[in-house]
Amino acid sequence: MTKFIFVTGGVVSSLGKGITTASIAVLLEKRGLKVSIQKLDPYINVDPGTMSPFEHGEVYVTEDGAETDLDLGHYERFSHAAINRYSNATTGSIYSEVIRKERRGAYLGKTVQVVPHITNQIQEAIRQGAQRGIDVAIVEIGGTAGDIESLPFLEAIRQFGLKLGRGNVCYVHLTLLPYLKASGEMKTKPTQETVRKMREIGIQPDVLVCRCERPMTPEMRPKIAMFCNVTEENVIQEMDVSHTIYEVPLDLLREGLDDALVRILNLDDTAVADFTDWKELRRRFADPDGEIEIAVVGKYIELHDAYKSIYEALAHGAIHHSHKVRFRKISAESILDSSADQLLAGVSGLLVPGGFGERGLEGKIKAIQWARENEIPMFGICFGMQAMVIEYARNVAKIEGAHTSEVDPKCKAPVIDLMREQSGVEDKGGTMRLGAYPCRVIDGTRAAEVYGRDMVLERHRHRWEFNNDYKRQLERAGLTCSGIWEARGLIEVVEISDRPFYIGAQYHPEFKSKPLQPHPLFRDFIGAAIAFSHQDSENQQPKNEAVAAKES
Repeated sequence: MTKFIFVTGGVVSSLGKGITTASIAVLLEKRGLKVSIQKLDPYINVDPGTMSPFEHGEVYVTEDGAETDLDLGHYERFSHAAINRYSNATTGSIYSEVIRKERRGAYLGKTVQVVPHITNQIQEAIRQGAQRGIDVAIVEIGGTAGDIESLPFLEAIRQFGLKLGRGNVCYVHLTLLPYLKASGEMKTKPTQETVRKMREIGIQPDVLVCRCERPMTPEMRPKIAMFCNVTEENVIQEMDVSHTIYEVPLDLLREGLDDALVRILNLDDTAVADFTDWKELRRRFADPDGEIEIAVVGKYIELHDAYKSIYEALAHGAIHHSHKVRFRKISAESILDSSADQLLAGVSGLLVPGGFGERGLEGKIKAIQWARENEIPMFGICFGMQAMVIEYARNVAKIEGAHTSEVDPKCKAPVIDLMREQSGVEDKGGTMRLGAYPCRVIDGTRAAEVYGRDMVLERHRHRWEFNNDYKRQLERAGLTCSGIWEARGLIEVVEISDRPFYIGAQYHPEFKSKPLQPHPLFRDFIGAAIAFSHQDSENQQPKNEAVAAKES
């Protein structure tokens, strides 16, 4: 029988439920258990696909083409759990399904209500997310205990626990122990209050994970246990980490969270957990051999979560080389007001991520031109790849009027154009080219060298594509088309092959990068950036004293 762990949050939002949930998955997998992970979000959008990145951060795309919450990216990066369209459900998707059933007559004329119809549908979504053949299904409930929109989800998991019975369900509640500088102490009262709120709903947390900036004092654990009705050994400290979020599983291991979960769920405790790989990962983050700076020129640069998977994948690539990466975040629009050299000078590599619409496009193109002309390692993703094509068409191939029809439908030379099947599509949600598609990597190219194989499967999220009408003209000018979706003959990867790294990918490789298995494109992009930084530092060595004196 599959066991269930429900992860809820209290006191404040942004406590890190996603990281904690992913870390729980790591702990259980290391003990030989097979897990699935699911996120239930209380917002009314059917999915985050139509939401601005400023609202909700990046949209994470699964292999099967679902647009989901960014926490699913944490789940995949940390664990081996298979993430798919059933791994994320929202209030919008739940209500849509209930209304669809009501219109079909499935409720036999009864009044449709939150209880039992909405809560039953939430439980059905939970069962769908718990994939067949797994030992433990981990379900994160979005929002904060006490939020109006979260109540149906909390009621649903309360009922779910009653149906399965003790020993089959565990409630993990993430809370906050705030430190008051004026009094010089941490306070347990917010934790007591959020647990009281959960108990009013009908849920008694089995485990409390307490976020804190400073270590808990000896008397705090028994106090929390007594007032929150949990055992002391199930009060888990989760302090802010020093170097990287990938320290969290090791911290929770030290606190004994895995032992608590195994005990509560009556799981067989036979496997010996080996965390050698995670300990080595932490060591590399804590003591890197060097540091490099990468410029990220984007449209939503003000919000870190808008490019969350990009930043994580860059960190994965850097740690593979025992380096730390420092980000120079630059708004694409600012390049129109300042020179690219002024804003980008000194970086070891440039990455231009995806985005939609006109705002910032010309700034991205200027940044790409600067990187190409100065032979800086360059990586473009999705809209960034398209901007690379436009820049090359304008400034190298000299194609007059080169542009994208997304921005200018009447442009003279649409080197980037709308996909044929997207013509006439009006609905915005879930209608793009989404999910994993095969890409043939052309032999003898830089991309083939990076991947080390001729066929890859990568995830997409876009409507516009490289226009094959200009392929021959661009290739004659020196741009290599090094990846292709053979079924449609569409270009997936472009490059300048004689550069250490100058590659644009139509897909999103960041979604498939893990800290212990960095994506090859990010791994080699960072490798090229490190090599460039060494070369650049050699070129800037101090001149000998005689020359320096003469110049002075």
